[in-house]
Amino acid sequence: MKVFDEKHIKNIVLVGAHYCGKTTLSETMLFEAGLINRRGTVENHNTVSDYHDIEHERNASIFATPLHTEWRNYKINIIDTPGLDDFIGEIISSISVADTVVTVINGRQGVEVGTEIIWNYIDKYRKATLFVINQIDHPNLKFQESFNSINELVGNHAVKMQFPVKIDGAQGIIDVLKMKLYKFKPEGGKPEKLKIPEEYLELANKLHNELVEKAAENDDKLLELFFEKGTLNEDEMRQGIKAGMLNHELFPVFCVSALNDMGTGRLMGFIDNVAPAASELNEEQSVEGDILKRDIKTPTALFVFKTIHQPNLGQITFFKVKSGEVKLNDKLVNPRNNETETINQLFIMDGKERQPVNKLTVGDIGATLKLKFTDTNDTLRNEKSKTTIKPIKFPEPRIRKSVTAIEKKDEEKLIEALKKIHSQDLTAVLEYSKESKQQLLGCQGELHLATIDWTLKHVYGIEAEFEKPKIIYRETIQRPSTASYKHKKQSGGSGQFGEVHMKIEPWYEGMPEPEGFSLRGKEDIELPWGGKLIFYNCIVGGVIDQRYLPSIMKGVLEVMEDGPLTGSYVRDLRVMVYDGKMHSVDSNDISFKIAGAHAFKAAFLKSNPKLLEPTNELVVKVPEEMIGSVMTDLQSRRSIIQGIESSNNYQILKTITPAAELYGYSTDLRSLTQGRATFKNAFASYQPVPANVQMELVKQLEKVEV
Repeated sequence: MKVFDEKHIKNIVLVGAHYCGKTTLSETMLFEAGLINRRGTVENHNTVSDYHDIEHERNASIFATPLHTEWRNYKINIIDTPGLDDFIGEIISSISVADTVVTVINGRQGVEVGTEIIWNYIDKYRKATLFVINQIDHPNLKFQESFNSINELVGNHAVKMQFPVKIDGAQGIIDVLKMKLYKFKPEGGKPEKLKIPEEYLELANKLHNELVEKAAENDDKLLELFFEKGTLNEDEMRQGIKAGMLNHELFPVFCVSALNDMGTGRLMGFIDNVAPAASELNEEQSVEGDILKRDIKTPTALFVFKTIHQPNLGQITFFKVKSGEVKLNDKLVNPRNNETETINQLFIMDGKERQPVNKLTVGDIGATLKLKFTDTNDTLRNEKSKTTIKPIKFPEPRIRKSVTAIEKKDEEKLIEALKKIHSQDLTAVLEYSKESKQQLLGCQGELHLATIDWTLKHVYGIEAEFEKPKIIYRETIQRPSTASYKHKKQSGGSGQFGEVHMKIEPWYEGMPEPEGFSLRGKEDIELPWGGKLIFYNCIVGGVIDQRYLPSIMKGVLEVMEDGPLTGSYVRDLRVMVYDGKMHSVDSNDISFKIAGAHAFKAAFLKSNPKLLEPTNELVVKVPEEMIGSVMTDLQSRRSIIQGIESSNNYQILKTITPAAELYGYSTDLRSLTQGRATFKNAFASYQPVPANVQMELVKQLEKVEV
């Protein structure tokens, strides 16, 4: 296969809302370039891109799929992505390695929720972006409304490159860069190129002039030329459009019918001629702080952006060549673990089809098999390179479920399978909670979870059960109290004896030392589960030998690990051991540990004990018109609103919300806002639970114990 240099490689990613036509467009692009001689459809399960069984079952893209075409001496690498934000990890990783983002818009709907969510990531990466309004031959097309919604999304920086027309009943596209009419047959394909009809000439000239001005604005030399001549020629316009795209300040808008192959060839021509090549991208900084040199002569560095496991092949690793070139049998080092990998096989992937190649140059996208020590987000580099590519930051899970195998014998297999799933999808996070003794699976939503469940069943043969995770509470006290306990045990020979008197108090940062006691020693203990225990030796007159104090503290800590109220960890209190008794023969460490534990438990239950619940910092981004229903729902979840900010047509709510109230929130918020709201949440702190909630939790525990 022909090897392309960095000036003739274009990497694009197709993104957009669910069912906007991305997969159909990718199929048509492959057909136009002659890579396939017959176009498949999503419904017939025969597209190059959607080849996984689960995608056939759901009639939708679940995974990002790399493809490629060759078009007029250029190589176009295409990544087709899913449209649902449950699979945002696939979308983000693809955007990160693309040079140009092609955002597909359903021409009957305009910018949809999915588009808005994806745009946030495009904007974050500041990627060169063009928009494609699809389904221009549909009777319910709303072209102008769709364009307006794009302009609203990108802050009035969109510019029409084309607009659709009907000519003698046939579908046409007027191109205002080339100032041509493309007239299509009903079956699409290669259009007839014509002069623009008189009735559309005024509008075409107006849009052409707008395009000239937009192109000139992005390059100082072009702006001077524009002021001098009053216009720009086609090549100068292309130069200005490219500069605007690289500056993330100009977003060309095209129109196509992906289903009927109208306008696809012209779109590909623009990608070839105008969209930035790998060598033209803005500077990229490495982890080390150096500027990455995109040059074939520099030491090789690859970035792994995607990993999949296939039953018959094992691990397939997808990468982008960030510098230098990679050849068969190259030995590359992974700086994360200093392991060396040998590139025994090298491919270009088109869906599930592999095309072997001998080398790939900087800017290109490829794949290899059976790497042993390399995962998604890793860099592979040769010994001369000191470059580590910045890893992709994936969003935190939005829902968490406890996961167990239905068959106990499958537990170990389940964990191994979930680890493999995580290695392919870093938004699927597996954690073990020591406190709840549960395996927790975090993911992006119910559909994401359903996909993981399907994979467990159909790929790994494991039936799993997903349930609401236990909420991890803490216990503390609200007032001081004193208690004592005498442990006495006699069974012939040496017995056990220890008596402990103690006072306990709530602890807070900066509180003064206790009064009324003779302070002989102090232990300041940072508890592994958060909070503190401050332990004071206040013994006077040697009534308890100094050597028994650590045993008393050990008894206290054992009770704190299994709190008297609900068995939750105890935190934030201080203990003063001020009196007691010992026996010259029967006293020992175990006696004072038992006495200390019982005295502490008795004092704790007299100190108005309080349950603390985990709260999360929940940030919700919601359309302005839906703010009321979202706030009402948050109040029903015991949320405390900490602030509200405006962002374009959205309101951003910042709240503190009990973790116990967030179960199912992803699904409920989607239902409340038709999927238009998004949220992030992270642990904030432990806060007291309301009295009625505490009473109910204690009752539940009593029932379990009975």
